[in-house]
Amino acid sequence: MKIQKEIIDFEDGKSFKIFEPSMKHCFFWHYHPEIELVYVEALNGIRHVGKNISGFMESDLLLVGSNVPHLNFDYGIKTEYKQVVLQFKENFLQEMILPVPEFDDIKKLLDRSYLGLSFFGETKKIVAKKLHLIKEKKPFESLIALIEVLQILSQSTEVIELNKEDTRVKWFLNDKIRMGTIYDYINENYDKNPNVNIIAEMVSLSTPAFCRYFKKQTNMTFTDFVNNYRINQAKMLLLQNLGITEVCFQVGFESVSYFNKLFKKYIGETPTAFKKKHLSKIEN
Repeated sequence: MKIQKEIIDFEDGKSFKIFEPSMKHCFFWHYHPEIELVYVEALNGIRHVGKNISGFMESDLLLVGSNVPHLNFDYGIKTEYKQVVLQFKENFLQEMILPVPEFDDIKKLLDRSYLGLSFFGETKKIVAKKLHLIKEKKPFESLIALIEVLQILSQSTEVIELNKEDTRVKWFLNDKIRMGTIYDYINENYDKNPNVNIIAEMVSLSTPAFCRYFKKQTNMTFTDFVNNYRINQAKMLLLQNLGITEVCFQVGFESVSYFNKLFKKYIGETPTAFKKKHLSKIEN
């Protein structure tokens, strides 16, 4: 369950690979020297890149830099989904991009990718279509298409930086605590009453030391993280057209009014408004 270095194999004669992995039942907290572009379509999902842990709705397009720890983006998805992953070699930048002045914008994009970049709006729609087409192209044509995608991303203002500081793997190297153990405990107990004392003991820390460690890793308190996790699970259940009271208790809240209050705090709208807006999209 500890952080793993992924070894990526490329076909002979190719500087990048594009594929459609399915790993929703696997907790794969990992890093690799290769830069990665990921597009996921799902009703609801969770992204974890570096220190950032956040949810996405309907789809997400992410650029993850070299050696940035991240969780597989389909982890825990319980509905149908599609995923396209594009990875290119670590020397792609040095050998192809750096020497060419016309690629300056792409170079700046890749230099920023260590923060983890999430794209939205028209940029996401355009790039998603192009990623699906790249799989069908011949090697040279697919390389040109990749450069075109990177150019589009480099020019886009429809982007969010997920982290505000360097979270590449050197930041994690001395970390002997297994985040996977913590995730598994929360996943198994979020609908009950997750106990910070129990998980602290499981990872061999005192409760105060665990709270400091967890806040450093995630920029959230343990309670805030559990509530955020519950709300993300609630979104998925609401999209299955379950009642708000039923969803409230299923994800572990004991008060509907408190559930409504927290939902609006995290999502920006009430469960009723969220359900009405997004269910209509699905049914249409």
